[in-house]
Amino acid sequence: MRRLIIVTALAVLAVVSPAAAITGGIPTGQSYGNVGGLVSETQYPDGTWLYCSGTLISPTVFLTAAHCGEDGTRVGVTFDTAYEDGDRVYYGTFEADPLYSHVQSDPHDIAVVVFDKPVRGITPAELPEADSLSSLSGSQTFTSVGYGAYEVTNEPGGHQYLYNDVRMMGTGTLNATNPSWLRISMNPATGNAGTCYGDSGGPNFLGDTDIIAAITITGDMVCRATNVVYRLDTESARTFLADYVKLP
Repeated sequence: MRRLIIVTALAVLAVVSPAAAITGGIPTGQSYGNVGGLVSETQYPDGTWLYCSGTLISPTVFLTAAHCGEDGTRVGVTFDTAYEDGDRVYYGTFEADPLYSHVQSDPHDIAVVVFDKPVRGITPAELPEADSLSSLSGSQTFTSVGYGAYEVTNEPGGHQYLYNDVRMMGTGTLNATNPSWLRISMNPATGNAGTCYGDSGGPNFLGDTDIIAAITITGDMVCRATNVVYRLDTESARTFLADYVKLP
């Protein structure tokens, strides 16, 4: 069942500005099976709500964004292609980068869920090598994957963000490279697709590879211009991740 959320521009900025769903994309089907969604305990008429996305990077470690949870809390993750209440959920502990802040030069907005038991039957995604994203071509594409809003409409009561808890994918093109960030075009006028609310923490794969270049953090309010993602090849990101997985 489609879920509809209506918010004014002010409400979006005040409540969910850090979060970002795949707009202009297509369902992944069985592809990108290592991408999952964080399951909210809040009940809606059609079940629960997947409020953030992420990726399995080892059998026991799920990568996401720090703003998607509280350090030390118990959380659930699904890897279903189209989640419904009652589907299988894997549980673990949310562990955020202790340096997480709102400093834009490097917010350390990165976290993991450490599962109670290894996830079987799903191949983890790969991480990038150190400083491997600093000299990317302006034509470099990225495949963004997540469970967020798939469409944004503009109605008299405000923008409407439509969700269906389906894992989606879309391709965008590099706009700019910064020390901690990649900025990826998601402008449909140029044939790009991208992220929206609910895709936060989800992966942006390098081209059509299984290498996660960066995780989705933010973007423009109506999800039509730029996908702003946190690089995983930086010293700060790798320092955090090294406590949980072996790095390339």
